[in-house]
Amino acid sequence: MRILCIADEENKGLWDHFDKGKLKDIDLILSAGDLHSDYLQFLVTMGKAPLLYVHGNHDQGYEKRPPLGCECIEDKVYDFKGLRILGLGGSLRYKPGDHMYTEQEMQKRIQKVRKDIVLKNGFDVLLTHAPVKGYGDMEDLPHQGFQAFEDLLQKYKPKYMIHGHIHKSYGAAYKQESIHSSGTKIINAFDKYILDIGEDEYPNEGKTGSFLYDLYKQVTNKKGRGST
Repeated sequence: MRILCIADEENKGLWDHFDKGKLKDIDLILSAGDLHSDYLQFLVTMGKAPLLYVHGNHDQGYEKRPPLGCECIEDKVYDFKGLRILGLGGSLRYKPGDHMYTEQEMQKRIQKVRKDIVLKNGFDVLLTHAPVKGYGDMEDLPHQGFQAFEDLLQKYKPKYMIHGHIHKSYGAAYKQESIHSSGTKIINAFDKYILDIGEDEYPNEGKTGSFLYDLYKQVTNKKGRGST
């Protein structure tokens, strides 16, 4: 599976100087936030891949003009052909506004989504806007990472974490790739990043090891095939 990961800055090669061939082999697009709604709509319209997103701390405009044709996966584990993606957008709260959270508020969001995590027997990708604390974040409050993500990675050990928020222009703080102590590969999706995930890195659809969820997928898949 080939995934286009994007965040924070619209890539000129994908928008201003677009060539349809650039999206030809993309199976899925993941947005880690702080991108123009029109940009997301453009990518999902011009390519064949679905686009899933979480909010960045500057995405207040999505309330009035959401990116049409794209799907928000905040506070859920989204199953894409067997790949389980947990969405937790936003940054640390540094002023009043939407899509910003205290550590306690982020912990509450994680607690609410735990039922979905357990139902689907974990997740393979953590999609966020802010980084995890201590991995590619900064000392100033607006750009600090969440400690809550540290606990999440240690407990569930997903293959990948994809975030944004820390721009390449920020200097030494920017790290495109790093490995968390849990073994999770952390990717900063600033601008764009192409992620190739092998079939052996996530379960086959309906084969998560969760009896209830796998049964549900088998039943819904059969119904889907029967209606085609």
